[in-house]
Amino acid sequence: MHVFFDLDGTLTDPKEGIVACIQFALSSLNIEIDEDVNLETFIGPPLRDTFQHLCGNGKLAEKAVNHYRERFSRIGLFENRIYDGIEECLESLVGKVRSNYVVTSKPTGFSERIVEHFNIGEHFEVVYGSNLDGSLGDKTELLAHVLSSERINPEDAVMIGDRKFDVIGARNHGIRSIGVLWGYGSEQELREAGADSICENPLQLHDHIFT
Repeated sequence: MHVFFDLDGTLTDPKEGIVACIQFALSSLNIEIDEDVNLETFIGPPLRDTFQHLCGNGKLAEKAVNHYRERFSRIGLFENRIYDGIEECLESLVGKVRSNYVVTSKPTGFSERIVEHFNIGEHFEVVYGSNLDGSLGDKTELLAHVLSSERINPEDAVMIGDRKFDVIGARNHGIRSIGVLWGYGSEQELREAGADSICENPLQLHDHIFT
């Protein structure tokens, strides 16, 4: 079994850093949004999609991405924490799965630094993320790249993530998916996207993977 883990909302809780960086980017461009807009909902989707929605303008969205990354690369990526139970889950998989991979829409360079920061890199063969130009930001596209690069049969893999993008990407390739509830997608979102199973706690992931 090859296990693909999403990063944000699955391995780590990035809320503080992501929300602060979105606010910083919008403030830098003097863009105001309604107070009732919940920025947590933008944890998971590709960054350019987030700012296209918030800015409503392609050029402004690109500037916002640059401002976001300016703060994120210095501060935001460390405004983060690993979820309780994740390290125990990863330890429980040692010797039982063929390989683990991080598969995230976050740019690869940032993702690698986060994995190293939390000292969990030893559990992963490779960290797969998007490119800074936005390519590979879509989970379907990214998973195609992972399957091809690693020569993995989709039937021998499982995708674990907290948002519909993880589930939809997996379904588009015939990969089994596990939706997790400690992140930022609701159970309804995950079920409607077609998750094969729903996991409530990181310590239960082991059993879901081998079900």
